[in-house]
Amino acid sequence: MGLRDRLRKDDNSDVRRYRMREQLLSIGDDYWIEDETGRRAFKVDGKAVRVRDTFVLRDVSGQEAAKIQERKARVRQTMEIEQPSGNATVHKALVGVRDRFKIDVDGGHDLSAHGNLVDHEYEIDDDGDTVATVSKKWFRFRDTYGVEILPGQDEVRILAITVCIDALTRD
Repeated sequence: MGLRDRLRKDDNSDVRRYRMREQLLSIGDDYWIEDETGRRAFKVDGKAVRVRDTFVLRDVSGQEAAKIQERKARVRQTMEIEQPSGNATVHKALVGVRDRFKIDVDGGHDLSAHGNLVDHEYEIDDDGDTVATVSKKWFRFRDTYGVEILPGQDEVRILAITVCIDALTRD
């Protein structure tokens, strides 16, 4: 059962929705993640002086919420998310018919992302249960996609995962 089906079934109006910009994450680029009302929620700060891809997710007050760094010396493409609530590592799948990512969460439940990741049509799952859905279908703008996150999830981590997937799928 997909997130939208679960939301309809449970009538869960507490889902959080964010709007992100597609594939504009190049080193040195900054942009804002907006909430469903169009208010700025987090800034993605691309660091231009690094050898590897580095992004910092900042809240509206400028405080660092998460640091995201590419790990170059790996067999699989990998990015590390560092945040006060715990670190996570996003790994691109080595093989497979569909695009897949595995997300190892330190001290928590591991997650996975599957679907059409390049076109921003995918789900993030926790042990088979969808906890977030990413889709371009909700917007008319071609460079924009949305992220819906169920209540009780680490929203910063989910948004950081989408930044990682965007960066890893454009390489």
